[in-house]
Amino acid sequence: MELTYKKASLEDLELLTETRIIVLRAANKLDDDVDMSVVKEQSREYYRHSLADESHIAYLVYDGEIFAGSGGISFFRVMPTFHNPDGRKAYIMNMYTSPEYRRRGVGRQTLGLLVAAAREKGITAISLEATDMGRPLYEKFGFVSMEHEMELPEVEQNP
Repeated sequence: MELTYKKASLEDLELLTETRIIVLRAANKLDDDVDMSVVKEQSREYYRHSLADESHIAYLVYDGEIFAGSGGISFFRVMPTFHNPDGRKAYIMNMYTSPEYRRRGVGRQTLGLLVAAAREKGITAISLEATDMGRPLYEKFGFVSMEHEMELPEVEQNP
């Protein structure tokens, strides 16, 4: 096994989009018959724009010609705070390792590349949403659960 880690480009648009759908199906426990066509098209559009302006960086992992995994990180800005004076943040998403490559360091190495990309941009506020399967990896890497964040579930557009 000789793994290579490649920074994704626009030429990888279809693989990134397909992997996004695989990750969403797994994370949301969705059957293959659930229609994901709108999410797929919106994901493709997201990658098209965000890879071009580098507001998203993704890495693809290969074992020779075989796709072994991927991961991405999105960069954004919020209002500055005491602990984050410039307001720049990063969000790790779409971490995926093909089943036959799991427990071989693919996720750890990909995560390391993504965190390094954020640090190169001077970003120290990095978060992610963990599945049960991914949680041990993120905890070993040093991520901790957030205690003070809340979320408003889907809001009706016209109540």
